[in-house]
Amino acid sequence: MSDAVPEAGIPAAAEDEPGAGPVPECDPAAPAPLGVPRTPTGNPEVDAQLERLADADHLATDGHVEVYEDVHRGLRDALTALDARPGPPAPSPSYGHRS
Repeated sequence: MSDAVPEAGIPAAAEDEPGAGPVPECDPAAPAPLGVPRTPTGNPEVDAQLERLADADHLATDGHVEVYEDVHRGLRDALTALDARPGPPAPSPSYGHRS
């Protein structure tokens, strides 16, 4: 047994194992996935935006706003595109119609 005091953050048992380095400490402030399930909608454009939300899982909180704004913009564009899809051609107006 040694009189040496183990270094801070390294459990005494880890010191005795050959090749064992320091055990990383858990950082509660580090980004962590929320584990929120994303259910596919069947619309590829919307599903791509929902998957983009996973990017926020790896960012610090101050980076979430950029991802959320990007997803919001993409979802808004997808909804706008639904309104802009061409339908059947409108009938042309009759000019100079004679009875």
